[in-house]
Amino acid sequence: MGRRAVRVVGVLAVAVLALGACGGEPDTPRESPTATAAPSGEVTSPTSSPRPTPSPAPPTVTPSPVSPAPQPSPAPSTRTAPPPAPAPSPVPLACAGVDAERLGTSEPVVALTVDLGGDAAGVPSILRTLDDLDVPATFFVTGAWARRYPDQLRQIAAAYPVGNHTDTHPQLTRLTDAQVSAELAAVEQQVVALTGRTTKPLFRFPFGDRDARTIAAVNRDGYCAYRWTVDTLGWKGTSGGVSAQTVVDRVLAAARPGEIVLMHGGANPDDGTTLDADALPTVIRELRARGYSFVPLPR
Repeated sequence: MGRRAVRVVGVLAVAVLALGACGGEPDTPRESPTATAAPSGEVTSPTSSPRPTPSPAPPTVTPSPVSPAPQPSPAPSTRTAPPPAPAPSPVPLACAGVDAERLGTSEPVVALTVDLGGDAAGVPSILRTLDDLDVPATFFVTGAWARRYPDQLRQIAAAYPVGNHTDTHPQLTRLTDAQVSAELAAVEQQVVALTGRTTKPLFRFPFGDRDARTIAAVNRDGYCAYRWTVDTLGWKGTSGGVSAQTVVDRVLAAARPGEIVLMHGGANPDDGTTLDADALPTVIRELRARGYSFVPLPR
């Protein structure tokens, strides 16, 4: 082949190669470009961004302790303190401020009471009647009587309640509260020393002389005051126009549930009679016939 022919063939070959480079065969995949080495020796893809250099980790900082926020002081309370509880009463409320004239009951019962402040002339007869007829009673003694008749007091206290009738039988409304307390304390000490038993809470005012102040005074010392529904007047004696029948009639006329009967254990100083002791057996029988029974004063 001549030199001119060779040149033509070369030109045709170059043209064919150029057409292939322009995608003349669309179904043939292209080769991935060959990876190149980075200057640092790492292998990088020509289509990827360079890997960023990691930033150094921030230093660890320990937080300083934080003081709690101050709490506001509570507002002062506007409530008032409750009043102190009242001191317990030394006596039951039912007898506070009261000088009882009868027992608070609707039952047909009678309380026989005997005051001892003079002599003891009628005491043996009264004790014998109570024992024989199996009837209770309540006795009120003065300190002077207890000192004069200790054996009779022991006999009475062994079987019946004994109450306080003051030491010297004064009119308490004429005394101060301190003097009233002294009168009561003297009897209590005397009776306890002789019998081993207290007179509390039983008390009777001498002469029935009392007012709100003196009732409160005896209450503070632990006593309930007991008056009477009927006074037999046996203490007046025959010289005072009274008889044993008078005593019976007065008791029966006043008979009612809770009746408190006042009698005396001594003799009339003028005529020596003991009308209450004499009338007592008939009083008991007549009251029983009317359906009444007998009780001591409540302690």
